[in-house]
Amino acid sequence: MNTVFKLMASAAVIVTMHTAAMAETIVGVSWSNFQEERWKTDEAAIKGALEAAGAKYISADAQSSAAKQLTDVESLIAQGANAIIVLAQDSEAIGPAIEKAAAEGIPVVGYDRLIENPAAFYITFDNKEVGRMQAREVFKVKPEGNYVFIKGSSSDPNADFLFSGQMEVLKEAIDSGKIKNVGEAYTDGWKPENAQKNMEQFLTANNNAVDAVVASNDGTAGGAIAALDAQGLAGSVPVSGQDADKAALNRVALGTQTVSVWKDSRDLGKNAAEIALALAEGKSMDEIPNVQTFTGGPKGAEMKSVFLAPMPITKDNLNVVIDAGWISKEEACQGVAAGSVAACN
Repeated sequence: MNTVFKLMASAAVIVTMHTAAMAETIVGVSWSNFQEERWKTDEAAIKGALEAAGAKYISADAQSSAAKQLTDVESLIAQGANAIIVLAQDSEAIGPAIEKAAAEGIPVVGYDRLIENPAAFYITFDNKEVGRMQAREVFKVKPEGNYVFIKGSSSDPNADFLFSGQMEVLKEAIDSGKIKNVGEAYTDGWKPENAQKNMEQFLTANNNAVDAVVASNDGTAGGAIAALDAQGLAGSVPVSGQDADKAALNRVALGTQTVSVWKDSRDLGKNAAEIALALAEGKSMDEIPNVQTFTGGPKGAEMKSVFLAPMPITKDNLNVVIDAGWISKEEACQGVAAGSVAACN
């Protein structure tokens, strides 16, 4: 009987070990909100990479609430997440959730927006370079005149990275007096309606004498363009953006938006999912491919990071996003006059 019990015990151990090996890795994603078109693209890329690896995706939407995001992360932990990807609503307020995850040995990937805590891996595009690209394209069209700066959310460090990049390009022209900063404001929550209100106030304060708008993303660009359109100025004032939202790319084709910096979030999502899985499997941050140490945050903390390369999209290279399958020719070229944009011919 002893032998039988030993055999049964051995079999039980083998089954247990096999079950553990087969256990599904769970990656939780805490989204700040789904207000912007692009997050659905990011989500699809994350899901695709996790499914390909046999891992499970769970998520929560903070609906623009920093307080809700804290409880969302706790919920993802309670649901058994082995790693968590966080798109922070407020980079400071999310701190306690990151500490809780770290205390439980759960790796965190700070997604697109900096969470300045060395316990979180940071993946994003080079946001200062995005800002430089925005400013360069607007400057090409209007190398002098009255400029307005529609910045991102004050609670998102990306807003300052972008503005810093913009200023690098425009500083000399501002210092020489060729460019005059006649309006600058953060956009609460990156909301287009808040950007529109800011733009309306700047137009009123300057009697509509605004020559260029450096807006930090496509949502804020859309708000600014709505304000310009109400004054009959849309299309005559260059406006920047980023994210390559479909509506923005159509505005680029129509000529009401000058540039949208394309950050292929399919690559960002795929990379983030793969990094989360690697960390969940016990790899160190230093073992992540293309990792670098980033110290450019407000606190100067050493963050292990991966940066992807952005690309400015204008009328002249609109074909790039069409050829990449990011947007269809029909979507990009809706309402565009025949012969006015090469990519739409």
